[in-house]
Parts: sequence; structure tokens; C-alpha cells
Amino acid sequence: MAINEIKSTLSGKMDQSIEALKHNLTKIRTGRANPALLDTVHVDYYGAMLPLSQVANLSLIDARTISVQPWEKGMGAKIEKAIRDSDLGLNPSSMGDLIRVPMPLMTEERRKELTKVVRGEGETTKIAIRNLRRDANEALKKLVKDKLASEDDQKRSETEIQKLTDRHISEVDRLVTSKEHDIMAV
Repeated sequence: MAINEIKSTLSGKMDQSIEALKHNLTKIRTGRANPALLDTVHVDYYGAMLPLSQVANLSLIDARTISVQPWEKGMGAKIEKAIRDSDLGLNPSSMGDLIRVPMPLMTEERRKELTKVVRGEGETTKIAIRNLRRDANEALKKLVKDKLASEDDQKRSETEIQKLTDRHISEVDRLVTSKEHDIMAV
């Protein structure tokens, strides 16, 4: 594996870590409604547990209410039960075929708990990024040991890898700070 391959692989894996963080942060509830909150809810559909998005249309009615429109008439009660039984703390209400899922107001204590969860997600991502940096540096050392690269190339590449790491970690910090701000906004 050449130095350029190591760096491009590293960059791709770090980008994947950032994307995973973004995905995890969308699941953490702010005061606003977001259809992605219901991604973890699964519904019994003729014996198979399917994600809610595969049996219903999810959309926003307003900033605090998600609407769930089942694609089949008989699914309304099952969807309502699945949302109620999920660990999201939501209480859906049925209006004919349409299910409304209002977002309850969050207490100050709950907001602070969620900011701790967000910081934990950010720290986990930073650890993953640092582990990727370590692996790339070890691969560089192996190239030098096997006489496939010079020590000057190694030092130059380690500097570039550190810059890449710093850039990704600052992106994690930016995402975490933004999410904390969303959670604490009343």
C-alpha cells in the first residue's frame, strides 16, 4: 500500500465517521419535530418487523408535530402502538387515517441530559478518528521499515495526516456545538 493510498483511505474513513455522527445526532431529539426521530421505530407488518418509513409516509405538519400516513388502512393501530412502545417518549394520536405525533416540551433537566449524550457521541467519534490516525501512522512506519518509503516521506505524511485529523476533529466539535445549541434553544 502506497502513502497516497493510506492517506486517501484514511480520509474516506474519517468522512464516514463524521457521517455516522451526523446520523446519530439526528436521532437525538431537540424541541423541534423531525421525521428522522422515527427511524428507529419498527412495525409488525404481516409477521416482519419493518422500519416505519417502509409502511407509512412521514412528514411534518408544523414545527412540533410529525404526521404519519399509513399506506394501508389496517396499519394505523399497529403504527400507533409501535410509536407509543418505542423509547422515544412520544404519544401519538389518531385522526382517521392520519396519525399525529406531537413533540412534548422538554424540561431544562432533560435538555442538559441530552447535551451530555451529544458530547458523548462527539467524544466517541473523536476517539474513532484518533484510532484511524494511529493506524495510518503505523502503516507509514511499516512502509519505512520495509524500505518502501523514506523517513522524510514518513514525516511529511504524518504532518499531513495530523492536519487531516485536526480538520475532522474540529468538524466534530462544530457539529456537537451546533446540536447542543439546538437542544438548549427553547
